[in-house]
Amino acid sequence: MYIMKCSQDDEFSQGQLSRYGNIELSPSAGVLNYGQGLFEGLKAYRKVNGSGLLVFRPEENARRMQIGADRMCMPAPSVDQFVNAVKQTVLANKRWIPPPGKGSLYVRPLLLGSGPVLGLAPASEYTFLVYAAPVGNYFKEGLEPINLIVEDETFRASPGGTGGVKTITNYAPVLKAQLQAKKKGFTDILFLDSEDKKYLEEASSCNIFILKNGVLSTPSTRGTILAGITRGSIIEIARDLGYQVEERLVSVEELFDADEVFTTGTAVVVAPVSSISYRGQRYKYNCGGDAVSRRLYKTLVAIQMGQVEDKKGWTAEMD
Repeated sequence: MYIMKCSQDDEFSQGQLSRYGNIELSPSAGVLNYGQGLFEGLKAYRKVNGSGLLVFRPEENARRMQIGADRMCMPAPSVDQFVNAVKQTVLANKRWIPPPGKGSLYVRPLLLGSGPVLGLAPASEYTFLVYAAPVGNYFKEGLEPINLIVEDETFRASPGGTGGVKTITNYAPVLKAQLQAKKKGFTDILFLDSEDKKYLEEASSCNIFILKNGVLSTPSTRGTILAGITRGSIIEIARDLGYQVEERLVSVEELFDADEVFTTGTAVVVAPVSSISYRGQRYKYNCGGDAVSRRLYKTLVAIQMGQVEDKKGWTAEMD
């Protein structure tokens, strides 16, 4: 794993690799007491044709961490420092990267308020840490369609909050609703906005798209929805393939007669949704071989794994 530290009023400079293991924190560390922390997630793949390794859009994760760090009053590594740390971590763990088509190496950068602070204030020291682990499919269904349930009593984020950045404090609050949904046989939760309680936001850890009459729509971020890097990539790919894509308010009623629904995220990539349940009604969607979601998935994965030429410059290659 890679570790780099700096003080509150300083900048990150030089980090180093060390063996994966426990880290030591003061009981009064800002991240433990006040949740001053961010994380990112990205993947490294073995190339299908060749011995190289590919990391997908690491500079976008770096920029998103910088935005989050500003919101959480934390110093952040530069884009170059972030990308360099990711590359070093991937190369140091390359023996764990699954064969092409069998999985990927999930890379988890962390930015922590590691310094002690008893009163409510920014921590005195910060730690940037990157570790990695081999992974397969995120959902137990694998690439099979998933089933969601709309949650209209618990909310993931609120205007003026931190829903639009990848702070660690956004995730534990969804666990109770998610566990309850899984006990009922659903794969995940789909959250609504907290003001009007009728507009789609996102699932527990991925963005949502709907397709109706050939038009793809996804909720505009508006500060309460994380601007997913896979989300942005799918929007660009879909437009390249000739689809009209709208980023706007998407009401829950639009689920009633949508042709397709799918989720996107680093972990899930593109997951077709078979059904969504809302207030006792279940709505089903096309997930067949002709589904647009499958076409988008194949196009994105081909770029990520080096099966086609990366004309967009999205992948960083390493030997």
